[in-house]
Amino acid sequence: MTGADLDVKIPGTALAREATRLVRDTTSDLIYHHSHRVYCFGTLQGRHRGLGFDPELLYIGAMFHDLGLNEEFHDSGRRFEVDSADEAKRFLQAHDVPADSVRRVWTAIALHTTPGIPEFMEPEIALVTAGVEYDVLGIGYDDVSDADRAAIVALHPRPDFKRRILAAFTDGIRSKPETTFGNVKADVLARFVPGFERGDFVDTILDSAWKE
Repeated sequence: MTGADLDVKIPGTALAREATRLVRDTTSDLIYHHSHRVYCFGTLQGRHRGLGFDPELLYIGAMFHDLGLNEEFHDSGRRFEVDSADEAKRFLQAHDVPADSVRRVWTAIALHTTPGIPEFMEPEIALVTAGVEYDVLGIGYDDVSDADRAAIVALHPRPDFKRRILAAFTDGIRSKPETTFGNVKADVLARFVPGFERGDFVDTILDSAWKE
């Protein structure tokens, strides 16, 4: 991917190509393009922060990070982040990727909606979250130049993205509301699912089986 000021290359390895095909075949255009933008923005944020990272691992983490929103996982009873991470783990293990690399990708995906922790971990973990936060929340928006941002969006468009990604989140987790306890996705169900009641940490403590 090249623009006037942009040089973000998708890893050319066989592993990356197969991951691209898998995600292209199993997810919507929305998630496919979002995942590519997460890699691109994560890469640029890594450069901005002066971090060294493995582009292939960052790419796999970015491409798989929302796979758990797919319909096949709606009744898993687990957080979609964990379903996504486990799919990446199975993919990497099937290709004999070293255990430490598998761990980094799994952790990057599992923690990508848990702000305040990934930034202090290995670069690949930090940068999957940074890419997600950039594309979804606009955090660090001015860290990327207008030209670079435009070049990425031209390749991986985001039409009506805010509404569509919120709908994808809602559809992906509405059948397992208990998985939103203590994380940001409770905000999604509170806004879009009538009758949803978020778990309360204080009530959970006070109503526990302990007498005191």
